Amino acid sequence: MSLITSPSNPKIKQARLLRQRKYRLESGLALVEGIHHTGEAIAAAPQGCTIEAILYAPDLLKSEYAASLIEEQSRQEVACYAVTPEVFASIAEKDNPQGILAVVCPRRASLSELKPQNFPWGVALVAPQDPGNIGTILRSIDAVGASGLLLLDSSADPYHPSAVRASMGTVFWHPVVQTSFNDFSQWAAGNRYTVYGTSAHAQTDYREIERYHRPAVLLLGSERDGLSADQVASCDILLRLPMRGRTSSLNLAIAAGVMLYEMLKSE
Repeated sequence: MSLITSPSNPKIKQARLLRQRKYRLESGLALVEGIHHTGEAIAAAPQGCTIEAILYAPDLLKSEYAASLIEEQSRQEVACYAVTPEVFASIAEKDNPQGILAVVCPRRASLSELKPQNFPWGVALVAPQDPGNIGTILRSIDAVGASGLLLLDSSADPYHPSAVRASMGTVFWHPVVQTSFNDFSQWAAGNRYTVYGTSAHAQTDYREIERYHRPAVLLLGSERDGLSADQVASCDILLRLPMRGRTSSLNLAIAAGVMLYEMLKSE
């Protein structure tokens, strides 16, 4: 086993570039760090996620499961590169890294692929800016068995390392589509989705809904401004979460989690 010892090695430099959104967009690749997240990306091969390379630091890697992942990928002729702890640290974002990361090519879904048959209910976010919120919402989508996530207008990158970590790897298991609000609105109307929007100014408490009809999309506004007047007009039903303290809104990911579990009651 030859060990990569230089942070300037071309393979290391290419992997490090994937920490920047520009290079993720140009290449279609993403960086996945950590044992669990790498394992989830590998397991998501049937969903169209391709492993391009594995980078690992033998001196840091103590997990038998991680070793089995490397062995399995080597057998499948995926490039697996052993590196020194110093080289690994030059790529990793986390302190005390676990010693394994993967360069992956996630499947990029398009809005036209999604229909009530394969996307019965999901979440749409207007211009989310926090990748951690995106990942956390994907984790909640997975937990309730919802279909996937639509990111409307300019948004944070769902394959930002923080989003991948927060999703616990579920970003590779569900369709994540980036599109415009106008295209979303036409798609939802054309496929007869019920759009449930949330707003602090809504008249209806979310607990007053007896049944959430499907196909359905939960629409949440931007973290700062909520839904605009035009976006509210595109909703079939507008709901509010009661706020009894001084704060006027919940964190986006928490609001999504509350609503998703409420919608799950309709199954």
